[in-house]
Amino acid sequence: MCRSIKTLRPPSLPEEATEEDVRAAALQYVRKVSGFRAPAAHNREVFDRAVDAVALATQELLDDLVVRGQK
Repeated sequence: MCRSIKTLRPPSLPEEATEEDVRAAALQYVRKVSGFRAPAAHNREVFDRAVDAVALATQELLDDLVVRGQK
């Protein structure tokens, strides 16, 4: 149904995850959980809100993680 979500923290990514990386991961997560690749028009708003919420939570997680051995 959808591609795998990639790890967004170092050292899996050589550089910091971009907003686009975070958004793509959030979209893939919501697609997988909802079972919809693209929602019907009557579900578009709730689908988009879910992607926004997951992207925000993901960015907060990445911002607060402490990875040993990384500067």
